[in-house]
Amino acid sequence: MVYLRQLTSRLPLYFLYGFILTASAQGSPNAILDAEMETFVNQVLTGWGSPGGVAIAVVRISSQGGWNVETRGYGAAKADGTKVNERTLFSIGSNSKVMDPTHNFLLQFPDIYNQLFSTVATGLLIHNETLSPRVSWNSRVGTLIPEWSLMDPLASNRSTIIDLMSHRTGLPRHDLSYGVSDDIQTVLSKTKYLRPSAEFREVFQYNNIMYAIISHLPTALLPSKIPFARYVKANIFDPLGLTSTTYSFDVATATGNLADGMSRQRTPVEIRANPFGPGIPRPLPYFSQLGGEDGNAMSGAGGVISNAIDMAKLLQTLLLDGTNPMNNVSIIPPQVIEMVSTGITVESGTALFPELSPVVYGGGQERSTYRGHQLVEHGGATPGFNTLISRLPDDGLGVAVLTNDDVYGGLFMQVIKAQIFDRALGLTKIDWDASTFIGSRSPRPLRSTNATLPSVGSFASLAGNYTNPGYQTIELCVVANPGSNGTTRSSSSQSCKNLAAEAPHTLPGAVDANIPTLLAHIDSDWASHLMLTHWNGNVFNITALQSVPTGNASEPFWMYVATNQGVGEFARDSPAGRVGLGVTSVWGAGEGVPSLMGNTVREKAEVWFDGV
Repeated sequence: MVYLRQLTSRLPLYFLYGFILTASAQGSPNAILDAEMETFVNQVLTGWGSPGGVAIAVVRISSQGGWNVETRGYGAAKADGTKVNERTLFSIGSNSKVMDPTHNFLLQFPDIYNQLFSTVATGLLIHNETLSPRVSWNSRVGTLIPEWSLMDPLASNRSTIIDLMSHRTGLPRHDLSYGVSDDIQTVLSKTKYLRPSAEFREVFQYNNIMYAIISHLPTALLPSKIPFARYVKANIFDPLGLTSTTYSFDVATATGNLADGMSRQRTPVEIRANPFGPGIPRPLPYFSQLGGEDGNAMSGAGGVISNAIDMAKLLQTLLLDGTNPMNNVSIIPPQVIEMVSTGITVESGTALFPELSPVVYGGGQERSTYRGHQLVEHGGATPGFNTLISRLPDDGLGVAVLTNDDVYGGLFMQVIKAQIFDRALGLTKIDWDASTFIGSRSPRPLRSTNATLPSVGSFASLAGNYTNPGYQTIELCVVANPGSNGTTRSSSSQSCKNLAAEAPHTLPGAVDANIPTLLAHIDSDWASHLMLTHWNGNVFNITALQSVPTGNASEPFWMYVATNQGVGEFARDSPAGRVGLGVTSVWGAGEGVPSLMGNTVREKAEVWFDGV
């Protein structure tokens, strides 16, 4: 970044901003996104069997002092074969860790690159001299948002904006706690019931809920009570000329450029047998469709939709410390860019590969090194999409990789980014495609050998309502309960009878009639059902499923496996001796955080649902 400041300070504006290459400059001898790169990207897509595509933006300060800007698309944007181009819109959701195609709870739920917009928007409030009282990065959240409360009284009282944005409140992800229709007040009302997994300021634990709360600050503090999404549009998107970037699904859809998030239809059995199985390519419905241009409760954690052209502008702005590259106007104070890009919490204390380094986290930005070069980035996933927005500030280089491959995009976007870095920096190329690939795991059994029956009651008796105030009330229904004659008995309530009757159609292939299974509807951005399959005794495996319409009358639904690593255990730990459900392996605790200790199932549960 020092190099960039020195260079730009010596050049007149017409010279600095006068050299811009675009996608049409593919044939330029200085181009990165040339025919060789096209061959490489297409080989990556083919090698991973991707049903989707990739859009790439590369921005560089040229040796003459101007910008080289390249944007291109590769592969399929939509299920109908429409090709990706530089205007194709993607959910700019992202994940700070490499996506694991075996679908565990921690890695499959989204981390969001547009959290950067949340921290930058907060920085604009902090630098707003007309705001009274003034706000600082060290302002305690409880003084700004009266409804704020956590289960840990110390964290509840002392958490600052810095604590929330750097993910060190002690609260793990708890991504199944918020629902599609939850507003921010509902989200706030739940946090005091969510169990922490670590002490306050002890460890990094990614948390989308904290960014939803940060994004409430413009509405909470400004007299206009402006919605967060409109505040960001007015103060960041519009001044930077990010004309295609929006929080509105409706606006994006109306352009005709929104990509389909592409996944693969695979049953839980198929995933356990082969996590890298090809499956059947299927488009996913967009995960967050509510709110329009006002956004919704989770917009600050995962709502931005954009394309390669606008991400190129954003990368230029970040490399220029908040200055619009087209007119030299400062839009984001440099102090804000520095604050959110400076490490506060240790995200990963060891390097994943020798060419990399440990990672520290600021506010919606990770800082590390790539082969000795300072790297600031954030990447990740929402259902159907993976993106990575990276910059090497000392080298004046920025790269954005956007893909609509749900399952493997989080892996191969790292491969593409590294290939571009190696080439732009003139480094000896590394076969990152082989390095990044996670080997197939051994098949996981569906049920314990010689499984015993539950000791707390019959399978039928486990059906009923279970509630947790930080989550929701769910009704578990028996949809498979093989008796001595091989028949299946469903639960007695009418809603459960309806669910048992519709499950084979809405969740094809989900239920194995030979394994006792409980099923529940849930209100979640990420899944429509929770399925509990018997493992042994009182223990069940938990899978989160999404029923997805196909529009095909002969095959009206397909089943998306969102996650399949949860564990549930029934026990008589509820008031009056009622049976409750303790759930583990779902809350997304930080790396190295130990499991909870206790003498009872309830004490050891990450989430405890009381039987009603």
